[in-house]
Amino acid sequence: MTLEEVAQVAHEVNKSYCESIGDNSQASWDEASDWQRVSAIHGVDFLLNNPDATPELSHQVWYREKLDAGWVYGPVKDVEKKEHPCMVPYALLPAEQRVKDYLFGQVVRSLKKYIG
Repeated sequence: MTLEEVAQVAHEVNKSYCESIGDNSQASWDEASDWQRVSAIHGVDFLLNNPDATPELSHQVWYREKLDAGWVYGPVKDVEKKEHPCMVPYALLPAEQRVKDYLFGQVVRSLKKYIG
């Protein structure tokens, strides 16, 4: 597996989880925009290089990346306005949103032995 393939699996797990909680805004990997794929790849790379990173730290890294790209808090995800409801400190995320960081991390940890 490549780093990008792990990112694809993590993205698709995230998409499925989002759908399970009524969020149908996530595109499949093949239909995702470049920035979404790059974000997932960066998330995988971060976790591979920081295997003990907590879900909170993963969120902080994601948050910083989005902030640097011009994203701000918005009550509804709006790609055009670069607004996202998860642009808050980890402690303020609803539990169902924190789950995504746990799932993403577990996918990476589970697949890292296949990267090569």
